[in-house]
Amino acid sequence: MTAPAGRPERPERPELPEPPGPTTLLVIAKEPVPGRVKTRLTPPFTPDEAAQLAEAALYDTLQAVRAIPARRRVVVLDGRPGSWLPDGFDVRQQGAGGLDERLAAAFAGSTGPTLLIGMDTPQVTPQLLAPALDVGAWDDCDAWFGAAEDGGFWALGLAVPDPRLLRGVPMSTRRTGAAQRARLTAAGLRVRDLPPLRDVDTADDAERVAAAAPTGRFAATLARLTPVTGR
Repeated sequence: MTAPAGRPERPERPELPEPPGPTTLLVIAKEPVPGRVKTRLTPPFTPDEAAQLAEAALYDTLQAVRAIPARRRVVVLDGRPGSWLPDGFDVRQQGAGGLDERLAAAFAGSTGPTLLIGMDTPQVTPQLLAPALDVGAWDDCDAWFGAAEDGGFWALGLAVPDPRLLRGVPMSTRRTGAAQRARLTAAGLRVRDLPPLRDVDTADDAERVAAAAPTGRFAATLARLTPVTGR
């Protein structure tokens, strides 16, 4: 469109970057090495195929995290970073011990409001994460909790990171999520909930998650592998 005669054209305003949010985002992840990740997918998938699916899940998860304003983005990693790691993330190595100790150590290394998610829910979107990352996310709220459909949890946010809230919680059971949420409420924390999501643990989980997020790399990888292996 041309400006009227005698009136100078108004220059377009450059798009300003979104200000960082008040919350640090942690993604706890494992390097997608065959034989070390997604072992419950084998069979029907081979260890190499399971690693490809793990890498795709991690990629989709990091893209969702990258798309939403955050004070800081950190991959808390077991292993070494690879080509799946986009710009804009710091990397910190996981601590030793069981999962409860490693999650506790991840929070111990953070200050201020912090939200931790895993790499097993590639259907996660910025919209799903937004309630826990908005400017007012921590008004009258001490913790955010995202239950997993298998009885665990896929997200945990703490206004004041306290590793004692995770140590000793029994992990990888059908009661893990309930036990972790009970730990929060027993500590007197005001808890808000994120929508429940399905973790990718089995081949059936993979099919359901891919159907829920058909445009992601995870769905594309699953579709590519399925015909090749005759499943």
